[in-house]
Amino acid sequence: MIDGSVGSEPPLEIAWNLTNVESRRSIPIERGEEPPTSQERELAADVAVGEIVREERAGTGELHVLSVPKGEIEDAVADVLDDEETLARAARLGVDRVEVRSDREEGALSVRYLP
Repeated sequence: MIDGSVGSEPPLEIAWNLTNVESRRSIPIERGEEPPTSQERELAADVAVGEIVREERAGTGELHVLSVPKGEIEDAVADVLDDEETLARAARLGVDRVEVRSDREEGALSVRYLP
């Protein structure tokens, strides 16, 4: 993630470029060792397969819970870990790390955007 300033390009002022970099940092996206919490598993059970539930965390961050077909959980985890939108969302939320948890038995996958 880069924090900085952008400025427009003369003469038309329709193109923008990065003029100043204030800070750079990386946001790790990791596979968690623990399964989803009981709350996360309940949320996954309440939605149709393929749907997502988003909840704000107290303070900073979000929790995303997906219901995934049981045989496709490993592919879903890999997709989340490799998806550039996961990193972009983490940067927009201002979090320091992302943890992905899964439960093969229940088809639950949680993406935890954490401070």
